[in-house]
Amino acid sequence: MKLALERCTIRDWRFDDAVSLARHANNRRVWLGLRDLFPHPYTIDDANEFLRRATTQQQMTIFWIDIGGSSVGGIGIGIGQDVHRHVAELGFWLGEEFWGHGIMTEVIPAFVDYSFEKFPLYRIYAEPYANNPASARVLEKADFALEGPT
Repeated sequence: MKLALERCTIRDWRFDDAVSLARHANNRRVWLGLRDLFPHPYTIDDANEFLRRATTQQQMTIFWIDIGGSSVGGIGIGIGQDVHRHVAELGFWLGEEFWGHGIMTEVIPAFVDYSFEKFPLYRIYAEPYANNPASARVLEKADFALEGPT
């Protein structure tokens, strides 16, 4: 997949992304907004292991955000199983130096459109943490609806 947007490109992962991945992912502020599976500190070995898994997936659902030839973050969906096979959870992260520049505001709607076209999905949801209001706001801008109490 390669989706060229105004400020960036969404593309497949490559093994040569390991150094850039480790550099942007090894950030405590990035890590605080992600699930426990995302290691901290994030080493080059973590990057290589992730890329080994990501590049051998049968169905590519995790992609790289590229700005000016530099890999700076990731976006993907986790498609449910069995009766949840038409539902997917959206996940994303971006290197801190790119926060506040409208990158994810551009990336998320394009990726969601791609996901609905590529996969037999009826629903895509996301679960931003309460300590990450910026992610919640980006999702609102992408027409995600808040569910549950605030």
